[in-house]
Amino acid sequence: MKEEDSSGDDHSKIDHSKMDHSKMNDSKMDDSKMDHDHGSIPMGMAGHDHHKMMIADFKKRFWVVLVLTFPILFFSPMIQSFFGFELLLPGNPYILFALSSIVYFYGGWPFLKGFWTEIKKAAPGMMTLIAMAISVAYFYSSATVFGLKGVDFFWELATLIAIMLVGHWIEMKSVLGASKALQLLVSMMPAEAHRMKGEIVEDISLEDLLKDDVILVKPGEKVPADGIILEGSSYLNESMLTGESKPVKKELNDKVIGGSVNGNGSLKVKVEHTGKDSYLNKVIKMVEEAQKTKSKMQNLSDRAAKWLTYIALAIGFGTLAVWLVLGFPFVFALERMVTVMVIACPHALGLAIPLVVAISTAVSAQNGLLIRNRTAFEESRKISVLLFDKTGTLTKGDFGVTRIESTDKKYSGEEVLRLASALEQSSEHPIAVGIIKKFKENKGIIPKPENFTAITGKGVEADVEGKKVKVVSPGYLKDEKITIPKDAFSDAAETVVFVLIDGKLAGYIALADEIRPEAYDAIEIFKKNNIKVLMATGDNEITAKAVSDKLGLDGYYSEVLPHQKVKIVKELQAKNEFVAMTGDGVNDAPALAQANVGIAVGSGTDVAAETADIILVNSNPQDIANLILFGKATYNKMIQNLVWATAYNVVAVPLAAGVLYSSGFVLGPAVGAVFMSLSTIIVAINAQLLKRKMGK
Repeated sequence: MKEEDSSGDDHSKIDHSKMDHSKMNDSKMDDSKMDHDHGSIPMGMAGHDHHKMMIADFKKRFWVVLVLTFPILFFSPMIQSFFGFELLLPGNPYILFALSSIVYFYGGWPFLKGFWTEIKKAAPGMMTLIAMAISVAYFYSSATVFGLKGVDFFWELATLIAIMLVGHWIEMKSVLGASKALQLLVSMMPAEAHRMKGEIVEDISLEDLLKDDVILVKPGEKVPADGIILEGSSYLNESMLTGESKPVKKELNDKVIGGSVNGNGSLKVKVEHTGKDSYLNKVIKMVEEAQKTKSKMQNLSDRAAKWLTYIALAIGFGTLAVWLVLGFPFVFALERMVTVMVIACPHALGLAIPLVVAISTAVSAQNGLLIRNRTAFEESRKISVLLFDKTGTLTKGDFGVTRIESTDKKYSGEEVLRLASALEQSSEHPIAVGIIKKFKENKGIIPKPENFTAITGKGVEADVEGKKVKVVSPGYLKDEKITIPKDAFSDAAETVVFVLIDGKLAGYIALADEIRPEAYDAIEIFKKNNIKVLMATGDNEITAKAVSDKLGLDGYYSEVLPHQKVKIVKELQAKNEFVAMTGDGVNDAPALAQANVGIAVGSGTDVAAETADIILVNSNPQDIANLILFGKATYNKMIQNLVWATAYNVVAVPLAAGVLYSSGFVLGPAVGAVFMSLSTIIVAINAQLLKRKMGK
């Protein structure tokens, strides 16, 4: 990455007459260009709407199961005896068996499929617990229909599947869809390249581009491949790839990166890397690897379900063994075992966490936080280190005017800016763009320059409204023996240009990537919560140190590329730090995926947002403090609900197993159902209380 002189000496090394301000565009993704086959991309891109389809599938299965649950409940002998009525149809058991078979195989299919996935990963969780409970209930109940002595659990099967389906439906609706990060990274590349054969230019598909081909990159286009400039010079916007806040001057023999945006000039580039060897594809691979690693994490309800599965299996088979050893009939021992294993899977657990997740996601969204990864949100309370990208996160991401000073009483600061704008209006240089943007905020009319010329290596000059105006670098003032004002350079991160009118210094304009005002308060909040704050930026050492010193950070890393940001995150994690990474660009995507919690700034790229676990809608660093507080409140509420959801098991499971059998009491399935219903209601009410707590 080529560093630019922060003093602004390079300001005039461009042909102002050929500049077109409109050509400078940002590197937002263009999905319309994804019409070619990226065979080297490792993950399937066709599953774009997979998450929406899953939500629709859960919804459809829930309504079907709900419709079938009513007749199953109504014609269940156990439910009828509980409510004191009797209405049995001819062949009643077979009708219940038929309806319950549809419920089990159609409604229970997602859980049976999920169970198999968890078993293959050797990570039993919620799906295992549900699949175990519904399978035990279904096959035992089916056996009672065809001759086994005992009572059926078809009503339990139907209600359990219905509640678990609605719980998963609620949860999936509340959390954003699966990551499209790799799709968006691919879409950064143009569909075609202009390959040169002598003086003939032919448009070819990106897949047909070979190493050592010579390509033409026109103004405003995305660079189609990594390469070296053979002819031409231009400013390239690499901010979303490398983190460099200013467009970078590129000329003969300089390297360009595929996916960066060309500015003002045409370039002839010799291709160095294509396909899987390109810089962008290496970023894609890093994102994929980090996402695979993070996907192995289990959320709270899965961890709870895993232990409940172990406990239910142990107590269930233990119950069977004990009653058989005591000499009781197998049918009796089996009924006790089935009752224990069905009761051990609490209905409330299916709602306990999804309800909290749905509420916390809604409240967080109202406060500027979009939660994509529930597990990371739960874990946010553990954050010990916050690693910030600089550009667009701690700073605004624009190279803007920070100060305008007049040194001549005849000219106000506004007049200095107005006259400087006249010279800069046709330029695409970062300084020029910043000056024009500042002047346009005042909605003034920029005067037209005459006799415009560039002062080689030092600045530009022209006649404006009868005055000789120059916008020059500090080097020009030194050469002309003009005294530089003492307070001109207040910050190492600023670039300062000077405005001369009729040979006299009239004022100066300082520009920088301005620090977000809210960043100062945010850093203070983190420090009060004993969270270390570090910065990793693609900017040079001088700029990085200036920003770090201004904000009082605990440390910084400068001139950092994407693979180095990932390395920094890994090094911090190796020191047992729980790392949250905050960024906004493609260059941050691998580190966002690697971090324990990846936080994307909403004003950044879609790639960063799709790779992150949580998105800051308002790009406000203070929202991260809210994230940590919300995360703690949500986790505490989840724990409370898990306690409520499983508390009755402490009493119900031993009673169902028959510990008081000698006293003449054994907990029947109907009484167990009352316990479960009560637990479910308590959990639902407790989840609603989270709104009040987070609102405070």
